[in-house]
Amino acid sequence: MKRPRLWPLARWSRVGCALLLGAALAGCSAVKLAYNNLPELGYWWLDGYVDFNSGQTPRVREQLAALLESHRRNELPKFQSLLEKAAAQAPTDVTASEVCAVGDEVRDRLLATALEASQAGAELVASLDETQLRQVERKYAKNNATYARDWLERSVAQQHQKRYQDFLDRSEDFYGSLDSAQRQWLREAVDRSIFDPRRVDAERRQRQQESLALLRRFSRQAAPVPEVRAAIDAYAQRVAHPPAGPWQAYQQALLQESCANIAALHQLTRPDQRERAARRLMGYARDVRELIATPRATPSRLPSEQLAP
Repeated sequence: MKRPRLWPLARWSRVGCALLLGAALAGCSAVKLAYNNLPELGYWWLDGYVDFNSGQTPRVREQLAALLESHRRNELPKFQSLLEKAAAQAPTDVTASEVCAVGDEVRDRLLATALEASQAGAELVASLDETQLRQVERKYAKNNATYARDWLERSVAQQHQKRYQDFLDRSEDFYGSLDSAQRQWLREAVDRSIFDPRRVDAERRQRQQESLALLRRFSRQAAPVPEVRAAIDAYAQRVAHPPAGPWQAYQQALLQESCANIAALHQLTRPDQRERAARRLMGYARDVRELIATPRATPSRLPSEQLAP
């Protein structure tokens, strides 16, 4: 499972989002283990951005553990219901609007978790020093270099091939092997997509600069935690619901394209592929139900190489 990049302002909130995403992928014992160990995993990911001091470490671990248990109680039941609903729809044709409705619900749950995480994030943001903020800057620069290598330094044809392979892998994990006609449709969908990695890169860099400016303002002013939390919440809301403008229009167009493509590919699937998809979704729902029912024990210690940021 690809590890999320985590830290301020949205980075702390994304620890919470990772809880929901972990549940979404809880189809194997390894990911169940990861869900139950998210406080430990989240700590190491965050530490890669900030380099916690000895005073921050115990509180961060405590807050991450509390966030996991709150998520288990409040969010996993909602996600279980969503998975069961999707499984019931899988054997039938679905429309783009139905796909988007599911996506909207998932995004709502992600935002709810991010907003809950903002209290803990605000406490920590208020304690950051300039050395830690420079570490955040370095981590952003490293992430930007990775994105450039993965996307911006590739030709258009290479970008299309990368997206096609990613989509093919995810589709076949869900439906099983795609036939030649389905693969051809998928390739054509990628080739006509409006996805623009340079536009995405420009937006993510702007968000990085906005978060760094806020962090430095809070650091210099020693702002009270409620003020910091209000800023984090506003930032999360802007990311989830961008104001009217070119980025919002692009994001909405890309979202509609994605919903239409998912519905169209599903329409091309055979009954046996749809049955496999339904079984997979019900399996996810069952695993989420088990995560809800199982109280979190003392976290297992994962190998240190798995925890390195």
